Amino acid sequence: MAGPLSGLTIIELAGIGPGPMCSMMLGDMGADVIRIDRTKSHVMDRLADPKFAVHNRSRRSVSIDLQKKEGIEVALRLIDKADGVTEPFRPGVAERLGVGPEICLKRNPKLVYGRMTGWGQEGPLAKAAGHDINYIALTGALHAIGSKEKPMPPLNLVGDFGGGGMLLAFGMVCGLLEAQRSGKGQVVDAAMVDGAALLLGGIYGMAGAGLWNESEREANMLDGGAHFYGTYETRDGKFVSIGSIEPQFYELLLEKTGLKGESLPAQMDRKAWAQLKGRLAQIFKTKSRDEWCAIMEGTDICFAPVLTMTEASQHPHAKARNAYVDVSGFPQPAAAPRFSRTKEGVKGPAAKRGEHTDAVLSERGFSAKEISELKAAGIVGPQ
Repeated sequence: MAGPLSGLTIIELAGIGPGPMCSMMLGDMGADVIRIDRTKSHVMDRLADPKFAVHNRSRRSVSIDLQKKEGIEVALRLIDKADGVTEPFRPGVAERLGVGPEICLKRNPKLVYGRMTGWGQEGPLAKAAGHDINYIALTGALHAIGSKEKPMPPLNLVGDFGGGGMLLAFGMVCGLLEAQRSGKGQVVDAAMVDGAALLLGGIYGMAGAGLWNESEREANMLDGGAHFYGTYETRDGKFVSIGSIEPQFYELLLEKTGLKGESLPAQMDRKAWAQLKGRLAQIFKTKSRDEWCAIMEGTDICFAPVLTMTEASQHPHAKARNAYVDVSGFPQPAAAPRFSRTKEGVKGPAAKRGEHTDAVLSERGFSAKEISELKAAGIVGPQ
């Protein structure tokens, strides 16, 4: 059955990181996402087989030379018949190319034009280069994550994907929904600094209430400071995670670790957290990770083994939910969230650069002669 976004067409101006994440989500949900790639090979093309670019799945690829005015006109003709477009450039680049929102919305007034940047479209840093680590640093998120000694980047999940790709996907769906009511399009300004700050909203609330110590990491309930919320090494050198915040869950933790009945400091006595963390560390090292799973997994302790990605795809819970799918000979996360009627799903692996150029242009009204001439002139490819 068709996904919830079936019938919508999105043109993606190719980029890396959060832009592809957004387009993958829209494609997995049924939108016809058409990615405009370069006509010539790029350094990113040589890093790996396209099938391993998981965030490029579930869409088709055309290759167009956007450095040539004829290529821009081809792109605009595709955008003319689309519901949305996403672009990943620094502020001003799309305008210089000739595919900025003013031109596109004039030609297609109902278009939802999504812009994905790190710093946003305005502000003193708007045109500066940056990466995930820089964007989350500016929001306070990076400062809050890590060891006592120094901040530690949480991969590039908070800026690129949580604060970027998902924010743009949400913004696009909001814009598309509103456009169906009003008949008018608009620009969606998705910035990773905005999204990362939004993800940190709950922690800002705790800080405002005086419940978060900003001056020190591993001193708070959710940053590894509490003995009942963190990870512990097991006898075999692996790790388990504990999140026994609520009193009844904490009581169960004490019971299963053999600490129940001892005269212990109160759970929320922060001065005792380091001492109690040491006690639990000793206890968890007495058994292997699998032995602790046999004791704690599935209970209300709030417990889970710390798995590698390979292990995660093989866990019984993941298998029961079909949480991972084999698309190109290796496991990757399935489409999410899930729908009861309009079924989501991965349409296929990442397309090769320009794999669908002829088919897409033909569908959009380009004649066979036009396509042949555009290819001969190097306007469309791949070359």
